[in-house]
Amino acid sequence: MAERYEGYNFRLKDSLLGVQFLFVAFGALVLVPILTGLDTNVALFTAGIGTLVFQLCTRKQVVPIFLASSFAFITPITFSVSQWGVSATMGGLMAAGLLYVALSFVVRYKGDGFIHKLLPPVVVGPVIIAIGLILSPTAVNMAMAKDIDAIPQTTALIIAFISLIATIIAIMFGKGIIRLIPILSGIFVGYIASLCFGIVDFSPISNAKWFSIPNFSAPSFNLNAILYMLPIAIAPTIEHIGDILTISNVTKENFLKNPGLKSTLLGDGLATTAAACFGGPPNTTYSEVTGAVRLTKAFNPAIMTWTAITAILLAFVGKLGAFIATIPVPVIGGIMILLFGIIASVGMESLIKAKVDLSNPRNMVIISLILVVSIGGLVLDFGFAKFSGIGLGAIVGVVLNLVLPKVDKIEEMDFEQLESDEE
Repeated sequence: MAERYEGYNFRLKDSLLGVQFLFVAFGALVLVPILTGLDTNVALFTAGIGTLVFQLCTRKQVVPIFLASSFAFITPITFSVSQWGVSATMGGLMAAGLLYVALSFVVRYKGDGFIHKLLPPVVVGPVIIAIGLILSPTAVNMAMAKDIDAIPQTTALIIAFISLIATIIAIMFGKGIIRLIPILSGIFVGYIASLCFGIVDFSPISNAKWFSIPNFSAPSFNLNAILYMLPIAIAPTIEHIGDILTISNVTKENFLKNPGLKSTLLGDGLATTAAACFGGPPNTTYSEVTGAVRLTKAFNPAIMTWTAITAILLAFVGKLGAFIATIPVPVIGGIMILLFGIIASVGMESLIKAKVDLSNPRNMVIISLILVVSIGGLVLDFGFAKFSGIGLGAIVGVVLNLVLPKVDKIEEMDFEQLESDEE
């Protein structure tokens, strides 16, 4: 295996390694469609197509990463599907992907600094926190199997707890490949526990065909869904920059310079747009796969081509999607309790890393309003369109960051000096 990045080299012998990388991404990849009600086989297909599109956009210096279902869009997709349906949600996701494309052209002409000026950590951090916390009641309800009469609540909580503990152990103490697949590990252990309790229904597998066309769905365009989804692209844009920087550090190649953020953002945007055309979740670069690249030193980007091809082929295996559908709700709920908290902690981490001063009134105002508007459920109805939730919170944050003047932080009161003066 090469010890350094040597460019794109497509070889048949790398196919098995490509399958391995899909295994690393698989748990997280299928979790998004499971939670949002989208088709898991479609998600596999669009992950493969999205990765190939990304590689075409970065062909001058192909980046060795795999694109798949984005966690940042779990909450928005869930809300949008409940409000406007799957088809309109796909239209909104297409618009979000095209926003990435627009940002890539702005970066091409204005430089990378524009993104950081428009979307600083004081805006992106609380948006990510809101994304993680807004669905926390859903995670708890899934862990308790609320409204599912077939599963006793006590049984559901035991299974959810087992899944949660297995995931935590994989994250904290796992070695090698196990540490890279904590979600898949948690699902596996939780599934075994579910079998022991006898709550797994295998009928979907027996009824499914081996070869089946994924349940593709075409997008439609609803202004409310589009306006709701567009601002959600704020957080994944910054996440994308971090992922490209990480893979650059792993391979010792500066991908932010060549092919450049203008090309990687373009690839991410077109991949997300392409996914929405087929009814799949938005694509994003996967940190689990980047970790596997670090572990295996598989720096040849063509390996990710094999990963993409494998994902596309598996999308047409009907029994695979049926098997995924047999995973009991408490298993996913237990993992979600941890996952949504981790997403929120990533937002806090971005604030801490950037050393955002929370004693500064300007920062306090921006963060406070983003969190309350996003999580509180504020809705602005202008008749022709509605703004609500995380999308509205993101807009509020961007606007406040642009219009609020910079002020000095509040001076801390010296109580010892105050007592001395009184005496």
